[in-house]
Amino acid sequence: MDLSLAGRVVLITGGVRGVGAGITRAFLSAGAQVVTCARRPPDRPIQEAGRTPEHLPCDVRDPAQVETLVDSITRQHGRLDILVNNAGGAPFAMAAEASPRFHAKVVELNLLAPLLVSQAANRVMQEQDGGGTIVMVSSVSGRRASPGTAAYGAAKAGIDNLTATLAVEWAPKVRVNALAVGMVRTELSHLHYGDEAGIAAVGRTVPLGRLADPAEIGSCAVFLASPLASYVSGATLPVHGGGESPAFLSASTSREVP
Repeated sequence: MDLSLAGRVVLITGGVRGVGAGITRAFLSAGAQVVTCARRPPDRPIQEAGRTPEHLPCDVRDPAQVETLVDSITRQHGRLDILVNNAGGAPFAMAAEASPRFHAKVVELNLLAPLLVSQAANRVMQEQDGGGTIVMVSSVSGRRASPGTAAYGAAKAGIDNLTATLAVEWAPKVRVNALAVGMVRTELSHLHYGDEAGIAAVGRTVPLGRLADPAEIGSCAVFLASPLASYVSGATLPVHGGGESPAFLSASTSREVP
């Protein structure tokens, strides 16, 4: 049961903050050579197991920058074994009030950009011994209503479908999987859930009783990228602590409701 990824070259988009930083640390711990990309560098260097990732600037929505990014990695390291499409997100905005441009930008970042980076990575992986693997960071917002982030939820639903489709088109050289991530405790949690009391209250709505730690998302990404998942492709793995308890359970006055 070895999760070592020693000698593997990994690109993690948006791998410098929040969930992305947790994923970066997990791959560093697994021994991989990690390259992160983002529009701006991390606030402070990410370190794990005495190692730090290489960082390259890139706007993953820009085709020319993405090509330059992947070319730089292959020139420097000779290969690209794993891609984790983590970059994404959206500010809160009700659908009726957000502009068409706002919606377009959200879909561009959360759906079209992962496709763009995946295309560039696939071209490399198809030509190298051992192929490669791609992990998409999706969201539970793509599987349930997403009020306040409608375009984001729709884009993540698209990521789940894209994952299944690319797994068929790019097999057998490239495996493609996704993580449907639930609520995660990051440095920005207070913007979504309020103070510590609010964060704790939101955590109690999850069956496991808390928000995820970014490291837990990273561990699942490492698993999907590792040989232990060698026969897993086209799958979206829920990482949500059991999901959300149905609202009727807290609203019901019946003693028969658990």
